[in-house]
Amino acid sequence: MNVTDPIADMLTRIRNANSANKAEVSMPSSKKLVEIARVIYEEGYIESYSVEDTAPQKTLHITLKYGPKKTKIINGIKRISKPGLRKYAGVAELPRVRGGLGTAIISTSRGVMADRDARATGVGGEIIAFVW
Repeated sequence: MNVTDPIADMLTRIRNANSANKAEVSMPSSKKLVEIARVIYEEGYIESYSVEDTAPQKTLHITLKYGPKKTKIINGIKRISKPGLRKYAGVAELPRVRGGLGTAIISTSRGVMADRDARATGVGGEIIAFVW
């Protein structure tokens, strides 16, 4: 199946699996999706991620993380920059998600990183998504 926006597809799969209390979610892999999964993992929203070499395309597996009594760690995930309307921000305009309690995923010239890392590095870029 040809997907127009693979990032939105990834975020929707994570959101749906999280709301259904699934342990794992799988999707077609790409370098950008693996980098987004790495940022979400480093920020502590998912338990793990792995890439499996399957034919005809590699598959990205994400293991979701839940708290005690199956409380959700990811309360919300939202795509910001879309193919029809890209959103960019300089280092001074980088958004704070939920007053700093959430994370903005930013695609910079130095790779995909969280908003905190982008501020520390002093670079801006395309605002991919918000996770809280």
